[in-house]
Amino acid sequence: MNELPNNPEHANVAAPAPAAPAAPAAPAAEPRVPDAPGLFQKPQNIAILALAVLLALQTWSTHSRFNKLREDVARTLQKDSASNAETAQLVRDTQETAKELQVKVGVLENRQAESQSQQAALEQMYQDVSKNRDEWALSEIEQVLSTASQQLQLAGNVQGALIALQNADRSLSRSDKPQFITIRRAIARDIDKLKALPAVDQAGIALRLDNVISQIDALPLLSDEKPAEPIAPTRVNPPARAGAGKAAAPAVAAAPAPALTLGQRVTATWRNWSQEMWDDMRQLIRVRTVDTPEALMLSPSESYFVRENLKLRLLNARLALLSRNEGTFRDDLATAQQMVLKYFDTKARSTQTVQGLLRQVQANNVSIDVPDLSESLNAVRNYKSKP
Repeated sequence: MNELPNNPEHANVAAPAPAAPAAPAAPAAEPRVPDAPGLFQKPQNIAILALAVLLALQTWSTHSRFNKLREDVARTLQKDSASNAETAQLVRDTQETAKELQVKVGVLENRQAESQSQQAALEQMYQDVSKNRDEWALSEIEQVLSTASQQLQLAGNVQGALIALQNADRSLSRSDKPQFITIRRAIARDIDKLKALPAVDQAGIALRLDNVISQIDALPLLSDEKPAEPIAPTRVNPPARAGAGKAAAPAVAAAPAPALTLGQRVTATWRNWSQEMWDDMRQLIRVRTVDTPEALMLSPSESYFVRENLKLRLLNARLALLSRNEGTFRDDLATAQQMVLKYFDTKARSTQTVQGLLRQVQANNVSIDVPDLSESLNAVRNYKSKP
């Protein structure tokens, strides 16, 4: 161990110095003690030193990491504390909110229970109202059909009954209930029956009667007969000369009359005088055959009442037409025609026109066999009688 390493440097140190020139003699030098071996010359020392350095670095690094970890843990704990505080506050808020929600839920449950009870009551009320509404609608339809049936039987108002049936069917169609199908079928059959009836032109007949009534005041009465206009006297011209022809007649008329003899003048005068006397006698007496002599003896006031009575007869016939009373209608028309024949001049053109209008009116059929609405009424009543 004590052997020195074979190092050239150490060898140089240990080797004796080369011989120097002789010098003056000096005192003898002390013997040199060899140096101890270096600290860094051994590998073990280097390894220990490196290990120590590494341990120091590791210790320092560990200490630094530990301090950093401690700081991180402190910060984390601080954050956790703050989060815990916030969480606790949130928990308290949540608990309060939960309590409030529980209260609100309780209120809502109570309201829901009330709402359910109100809904049940409303449903029951709706059912009652719907049932009552159907009953009201059926009662109204029954009343309308009953009135239409009465009008149909008493006055023959076919159009009014048809409108009533159509309105009833329209009202039932809006409900869309299958229970009303039977009623609608009965109403449809009655509608078909009414549409199949022959049409009566009441408006046209009434217009003809109004036309006749407006012409009554202008009709000539038999008592209104006036004497004829006097006829102009016809003078007899003297005979023409025998030698004159037809071609010469205009020339003779245009020429001045030739002088007449005394006998010719006397003859012409006698003829003219006798012709005038005969015309006057014909105007004095007129012979006419009249079946009702009392019609010629009407005074002006009686003539007025005759015209008014004729108007009343025609107005009664018009009312009978509107009420479809055929017996009264035809009686009034027959009476009116008899009055026209008895009191009015049938040779006048206006009287003949009125008679023609009355005959046209009398030729129309006023009364028709109308059916009843019992089928529709029975259908409505049977439905109402069901429980």
